[in-house]
Amino acid sequence: MAWVILILSGVLEAVWASALAASKGFRRWKPTVLFFATMLLSLCGLAWAMNELPTGTAYAVWVGVGATLTVVWAIVTKQEKASAARIALLVLLVACIAGLKAVS
Repeated sequence: MAWVILILSGVLEAVWASALAASKGFRRWKPTVLFFATMLLSLCGLAWAMNELPTGTAYAVWVGVGATLTVVWAIVTKQEKASAARIALLVLLVACIAGLKAVS
């Protein structure tokens, strides 16, 4: 269960990172509220998962999932360009996350 909570918390990290950018420095209220709500839930999930998982592994997976999904979202919404190198590095990052799960 800790792994499920951790992955969901990583997804929420991507949401809050994207909401933070959309808030335009906290000047837009809807993305700002979304940012604070999802940040709180994401951190609570990370903290809960750390009760059962090693801290370094949990944090690396949380950041990796969040970073990967944030970049994917930016590419899908055309805020960033996709390139072969960027896609290859994201695949490598996901492989590393899976590797951490495999050895934990």
